[in-house]
Amino acid sequence: MEKLDERILKIIQKRFGYNDNELEQFKNDTRNIELISRSKDYDKKYIVLKVVESKGCNSNHKVGDKFYFDYAGNILTELCPKRICGYALNNALMLVFTANEMIYAGIDPNEIRFKRSNCFDVGIECGGWGRIVLELSVEDKP
Repeated sequence: MEKLDERILKIIQKRFGYNDNELEQFKNDTRNIELISRSKDYDKKYIVLKVVESKGCNSNHKVGDKFYFDYAGNILTELCPKRICGYALNNALMLVFTANEMIYAGIDPNEIRFKRSNCFDVGIECGGWGRIVLELSVEDKP
């Protein structure tokens, strides 16, 4: 098993607010050590949800809008539209989670077969207001 540098462990301890016993528990889980030791590779990617259909969206999301997440599933607001519909993300976050897990497992998330999701608004034709469809991809950072 690879051993993490003490400096990295101190950063982890501070970031997560672990006491010494919790840090020891973290270190004893081989999955944690493996994932942290490969995190520089993950950090070269964005998980992206792209609007591929939009009609009547109250948040005014348009086809081509993109919502960016880091490899750990954190939304990168500085890269996203100014307004983000939380209802659109509700269903799509399972796609982000799946991509995150595939990245951790060393599997290309772009191989997901069913990579689309939508907001839960059913659209004007079904008694709602509007609807958007999001498609997941993983992109290299520029």
